[in-house]
Amino acid sequence: MTKQELEAVLAEALGRIAPDVDVAEIDRDGNLQKEFDIDSIDFLNLVTALAKRFSLPIPEEDYPRLHSFSAAADYLAEKIA
Repeated sequence: MTKQELEAVLAEALGRIAPDVDVAEIDRDGNLQKEFDIDSIDFLNLVTALAKRFSLPIPEEDYPRLHSFSAAADYLAEKIA
């Protein structure tokens, strides 16, 4: 899967959690929770959705590696490669 495809999946998952936010207009290096105004439960829902979508375990100690849109895309690219 290309990074562009990964970003599309990530954007879709984020869109379900924060439907009012335009992913194209966010700071890709900004904190996801601040950019999307999501709480810890929403963040956990995002992680769970990504783990399920990619059949990938995402341990809690890796959550900080998903702090931004770019970091999350890089993390996913690394794990599914």
